[in-house]
Amino acid sequence: MAVGEARVPLLHDDRHAHHGDPPRSRQLSGSALVITSLLAGATAGAIAKTVIAPLDRTKINFQTSHIPYSWRAAVRFLYHSARTEGWTALWRGNSATMARIMPYAAIQFTSHEQWKKLLGVDTQQSAQESPVRLLIAGSLAGVTSQSATYPLDLARARMAVADYRSLRAMFKRVVREEGFTTLYRGYPATVMGVIPYAGVSFFTYDSLRHLYIDYTGAQPSGVTNVVCGGAAGALAQSASYPLDIVRRRMQTAPRRPDRSYPYPTLAATLAAVYRTEGWRGFYKGLSMNWIKGPISVGISFATYDAIKSTLRDIALTIT
Repeated sequence: MAVGEARVPLLHDDRHAHHGDPPRSRQLSGSALVITSLLAGATAGAIAKTVIAPLDRTKINFQTSHIPYSWRAAVRFLYHSARTEGWTALWRGNSATMARIMPYAAIQFTSHEQWKKLLGVDTQQSAQESPVRLLIAGSLAGVTSQSATYPLDLARARMAVADYRSLRAMFKRVVREEGFTTLYRGYPATVMGVIPYAGVSFFTYDSLRHLYIDYTGAQPSGVTNVVCGGAAGALAQSASYPLDIVRRRMQTAPRRPDRSYPYPTLAATLAAVYRTEGWRGFYKGLSMNWIKGPISVGISFATYDAIKSTLRDIALTIT
């Protein structure tokens, strides 16, 4: 997504908090603002990921195999998993998802607020002068949260395609059989993918909400936030999807007897996918992402804003 220096509509009042917080939030201490952001982010991430967990598991199954993707094949996979393993199998690996997504979302939302302050785009005037820095703030928030929780992301992918007794058992087995560094396999591809994903996601969500406020003069409702988040999710998924394919292949490929991997590097993985599946292989399952991505991002942003506002109201009442 190319980002120019066009003026981005912002709120008419100078606001230092994230996503249109009311001015009263500035009365809270810095630590209170951070704590409420962490709690709201963790809860929003958990709810959003639980809702789309079956679709996420289906997507990973196709991303990590050579099976051609189609909607019919995806529905067949869901039906077969539910019939042979029970409906709960559709949420297999969700415990690893929760262990990752709660700290990931908490760090991402909170670090986004902090990066905006650090880059000087947390006020109306400064953000209007440099919308590119809004994009950079979102990208840095994604890199920060991904770097802090990457081993848990690998665990989620492994548990979605293989049967491990628990998250702890998965980590012990991987470290024992493949070494500690395996927990960071695919990290470069992940960082390269999260830069456009998080940047486009936060930038689009903020911009759409600001447009809505400028044209209506009212604060967006929960439904409006979901719609804005859904649009942000669709654009972000499309911008970063090929690197998501690379990441999943590198995360889930088993080590060979000679201790090598089928996908040793980012470049080798790109070449292997293109050689065996063509350019379509880089977008396998993207149509499912256009459904689950907007749902997940929309719920996440809307839930975050609602919970954060409620927590800060409570904090103000207490203090």
